[in-house]
Amino acid sequence: MDLQYGLELVGTFVFAISGALAVREREHDIFGAGFTGFITAIGGGTLRDILLDSYPLVWIADVNVLYAVFAGIMAAFLFPKFLSKLRKTLFLFDTLGIGLFTILGVEKALSLGVRPEIAAIMGMFSAVMGGVIRDTLTNEIPILFRKEVYASACLAGAVLYLVLNYFEVDRDFNLLISISLVIIIRFLAMKYKLSLPRLD
Repeated sequence: MDLQYGLELVGTFVFAISGALAVREREHDIFGAGFTGFITAIGGGTLRDILLDSYPLVWIADVNVLYAVFAGIMAAFLFPKFLSKLRKTLFLFDTLGIGLFTILGVEKALSLGVRPEIAAIMGMFSAVMGGVIRDTLTNEIPILFRKEVYASACLAGAVLYLVLNYFEVDRDFNLLISISLVIIIRFLAMKYKLSLPRLD
């Protein structure tokens, strides 16, 4: 199992935890929490694949993705207090996850022959739509509509990847640089409470 694949599974695991913990304080049973965790983890990639007419869906084609989701759900159910104390660590993995899934979404879209502009949007969808569905299910304001810099960081990473790819920069180096941009933007936005201008 190579590093990229391992990171994909870790990202899926963390997304499942975040989805399951999102309903922890609402007295949901394990099925409700599990369903929310499942949708959070696979929602973005599933939507991307449906829009791109790419089948079978990733989590259907690779059972390890399902195992990562189930492991995240069980971890959230068994160790909720411990995981809640690790919010900074989970934030790190979540940020790494959205960066990785953004670029992998871009690559998949390009491999299916779509234009770069569409590939950038598909990359962003891969990373953020699971969280949007989670927030909708839990009656929260979707993360896209909050002040938090999230989708825009993913879009910036996707655009950088496409630019470097156009100039034929080594794929692994491009992957590292583009994911790093997403992480840097997210961390700076959180540290300095940055947000995009409001539409007044």
